[in-house]
Amino acid sequence: MIATSLQERIINRIEAQGALTFADYMRMALYEPGYGYYVKDAARVGWEGDFYTSTDVSDFFAHCMGRKLVQMWKQLGQPAPFIVLEQGAGRGNLARGVRSWTAHEAPDLHSILEYHAEDIGTGHDALQTSQEVSNQQAPHVILSNELVDAFPVHLVEKRDDTLHEVYVTLDGGRLREALGEPSSPEVATYLNTYNIPWQTFADGWRAEVNLDAQRWMQRTAHLFTTASTDRRGFLLTIDYGDEAAKLYIPDRQRGTLACYYRHQLTERPLTRPGEQDITAHVNFTALIQEGERQGLHLESFGTQEQWLKQMGIQDELALIRERDFAILDTDRGSDRGQVALFQWYNLRQQVSALTDPHGMGNFKVLILSI
Repeated sequence: MIATSLQERIINRIEAQGALTFADYMRMALYEPGYGYYVKDAARVGWEGDFYTSTDVSDFFAHCMGRKLVQMWKQLGQPAPFIVLEQGAGRGNLARGVRSWTAHEAPDLHSILEYHAEDIGTGHDALQTSQEVSNQQAPHVILSNELVDAFPVHLVEKRDDTLHEVYVTLDGGRLREALGEPSSPEVATYLNTYNIPWQTFADGWRAEVNLDAQRWMQRTAHLFTTASTDRRGFLLTIDYGDEAAKLYIPDRQRGTLACYYRHQLTERPLTRPGEQDITAHVNFTALIQEGERQGLHLESFGTQEQWLKQMGIQDELALIRERDFAILDTDRGSDRGQVALFQWYNLRQQVSALTDPHGMGNFKVLILSI
């Protein structure tokens, strides 16, 4: 196999420094400047890429986010300007969708809305204090959609009643895994922090440890208090994952680490570094507990299906059906009626995809407040 330039860089680093933690390998695979999956020029997200998000499925998602921002704006006393910071914004679809919806449906908010969109370019961006939002303009709302799952994770594996860490090393010039002692006390004690009885699980059981998720929560909470100590605001993050007790279970023998290449799920993270997405489910218990340590309060935690329905996605669909598709009741058999029928089926399928409890509908929505 001919090594890619990124493979060569990874190999050179291992030869110079020794085995890498999986988190260090994943950081290089996703964010190595000029080479990593998320920093290369090629399109990675969307139907033409390797995976898609809720904003690719339908504008309904952005409309629901717009309605939620209206609620939050009113809860905060309708401040002007109203500053929203989206982290991990990618191509900016959510930002455009929210701005478009508010322009038509909430002009009062639209006129004073300052929506800042930041992408995660180097793997550390979301862990740093925003450069765009100054200390005098701390955000009222910080939101993210499928951001935390993209942070590099450590891998641990249970063997003989001992927790080992998975490292990436070399074997005949090829990347391979090797087990060793945990690289830090934080990795070694992570599962114990959430009362996971990993000692009772079968040998070979694996799990992911996302320390960057906790660091992100610390930095994000800090953004709310940069302007004053009595700042009020909301943090809203959406991702796939669950509470720790439901995430780290014996039946999930190999953990949740997954790779996506051309919309196909693979289980070989050491192949094609820089050419495939690598991701893992989010431990929302860690986010909630770290947020509370930073002075935030839990507002709500549930599924995307529940949240979208609370935000009126079904009501919007019913309104569109009544307003734009009356022909289905009067002349469905005509050419125009058949075209309208296919358009209606498409809209209905979009909502179904976003709320499917076995798919995107099972994403989790966490809202914290300060």
